[in-house]
Amino acid sequence: MTRLLDEQVAGSQPPGSVVWRLQGRLQPCAGGADQIWLDLRASVALPLQCQRCLTPVLETVQAERSFRFVADEATAAALDDEAEEDILVISRDFDALDLVEDELILSLPLVPMHDVCPQAVPMSAVDPDFAAATERPNPFGVLADLKTGQS
Repeated sequence: MTRLLDEQVAGSQPPGSVVWRLQGRLQPCAGGADQIWLDLRASVALPLQCQRCLTPVLETVQAERSFRFVADEATAAALDDEAEEDILVISRDFDALDLVEDELILSLPLVPMHDVCPQAVPMSAVDPDFAAATERPNPFGVLADLKTGQS
């Protein structure tokens, strides 16, 4: 799962194993054929970058979704707007591992953070270049002097 590994912090501990389970089921539908469903559960411990202290934080990423299969793209497009469940098209080239990886990527936290960071987080910053820049004379000061007649 190379795309999922791209999300981890470089040089940190390796991620845990991806634990996943897919289970198909038929759900009876009144007045029609049974619906084909796929239930997915997946989890992985992935080292991400804490957005507060910028050090690695081990996050447990979990995905739990159910998908309903339909016969073709036209049916999927028609049902996609009105159905609450996720719709997939039945296909011979369906890749279950790609689905697991996609769902784990979608389940990544937006802002990974430690509960308590392992090191103190600086709450202010001093930029010596900024301080030096404020000591220079204002280039538009000459115009102000012309307006007041001091030149």
